[in-house]
Amino acid sequence: FQDELHPKNLQPIGTLTPASKILACFIVRACSHSQSPTMSLPLSFPSSSCTLPVQYMRGEPLCMMQYFRALSSCRVPGQKTDSLVFHAKNSNPRHITVAQNSQFFTVEVYHSDGTPVTADQLCVQLERICNSSLETNTEHVGILTTLHRDTWYKYYNKLVQDPSNKKSVSAIERSICVLCLDKAMPRTYEKYSRFEPVQVLHGGGTQWNSANRWFDKSLQFIVGEDGTCGFTMLHAIIDGTPCMALSDYITSSMKKPQMMESPVALLPMPQKLHFNITPDIKTAIEESKQNVDKHAQDLDLRVLVFNHFGKQIPKAHQISPDAFIQMAIQLAYYRIHQQCCASYEAASMRLFRKGRLGVILSTSSASAAFVKSFDDPKKQKRNLLENAIKVHMWNTNMEIRGRTTFGHFLGLKVQAIENNIPMPDIYTDTSLNKAFNFLLSTSQVAFKAACLGSAVPEKLNSYDFCYSVTSDNFTFVVSAWKSCKENNVVRLIQTLEDTLVDMKMLLEETKLEPGGST
Repeated sequence: FQDELHPKNLQPIGTLTPASKILACFIVRACSHSQSPTMSLPLSFPSSSCTLPVQYMRGEPLCMMQYFRALSSCRVPGQKTDSLVFHAKNSNPRHITVAQNSQFFTVEVYHSDGTPVTADQLCVQLERICNSSLETNTEHVGILTTLHRDTWYKYYNKLVQDPSNKKSVSAIERSICVLCLDKAMPRTYEKYSRFEPVQVLHGGGTQWNSANRWFDKSLQFIVGEDGTCGFTMLHAIIDGTPCMALSDYITSSMKKPQMMESPVALLPMPQKLHFNITPDIKTAIEESKQNVDKHAQDLDLRVLVFNHFGKQIPKAHQISPDAFIQMAIQLAYYRIHQQCCASYEAASMRLFRKGRLGVILSTSSASAAFVKSFDDPKKQKRNLLENAIKVHMWNTNMEIRGRTTFGHFLGLKVQAIENNIPMPDIYTDTSLNKAFNFLLSTSQVAFKAACLGSAVPEKLNSYDFCYSVTSDNFTFVVSAWKSCKENNVVRLIQTLEDTLVDMKMLLEETKLEPGGST
């Protein structure tokens, strides 16, 4: 459960953006650079698990550790494995990092008496930064954090050999969070396209805002001059559930902005962070730009707002809305590719101390039987759907209580690696690799407010689904890599929309036995 020991999240196997190790959330309601209540949120969001009321799931307490780790933390590249550093443990950082025009500044956000600066005071500081960061010919140092982790480790060590660079990097790593003030990106008018999740997730490429980031920071807030707002979190440090809580906290605060006149004369000026760039680091920056632009152009991310019905329809038939959606996703995939694939749904393991994420094996023999039969008019689909729903609910309950198939295989593999034990033959078995070769990665993100989560596929030939469920609609954020010619996000979304309608018709034509509801 502890990601410090989790090779899956910390081994330097690739880049950090736009990779699966970053979670993004964009807020549908727009704000602006000058909406300082949004800017001040990181200061007042509870930063200690000891100060938060304990959350519960079905009456059982959940581990709150991830909330403590969200602020003043970062990822540092290592030779074999990256490290997670939590500066709030041993110090009390009092500043945030602000990125503007690919330049970095530190801003003190606490007074000497320990009280946080007010919203309007912070707004003044941000205006100072905007006025002093007009030059655009500076080196894009932040883009280095997108390098392959082995390469970034090499250049990180070269970068911090210079005392000024080391001081600047340390200031960013120790800061409470990074606030990225972005320039506006062009609107897109393709079907199912939205620019906001792309901007929040990776910045849109170096032409726009990808260099206006420090992707090793655990928490980055993004605010565009056109009103785009959201944040990213490192998956190695935090999971989706705390992201939802933070997003709900932000949107709740935005509804009741408190602007007050406060003295600004005594505010220390923001400090610009300076970097001395050697020729080899400059070469690495150019390499980073090319890689980021390649990945940004390759990512196909679309949003489907399904307004035909919401969770009330499956619940009226005593069916879990989540299980209903899981079956719909699998059926849509089958209709396009004419085959089933391994699919998983992320599950919170916070019933356990330091619990992180579990893997619900969504694809089962029961779900396969259902999707294969659905378009056959001779098949009786009612019982097959009922059975697939029951199996998914059982798998979900087993997973969140630690009785996990994938987790045990992963745990045994990690033990073998750590203890230099020869890898058991089963780990090279074709059937095991096929079972865990997930081509559908799915997560339900239950925001209270108008927010949407997004991530990117872990594999070249896989899809990523983040979806939210309300009484009136379902919203899906779906992504895939364009370079995989077999996958097509637009076609999958269109098929999913038709599939949901078809499954609703099935429910109305036949009455199912109770399958549980969430």
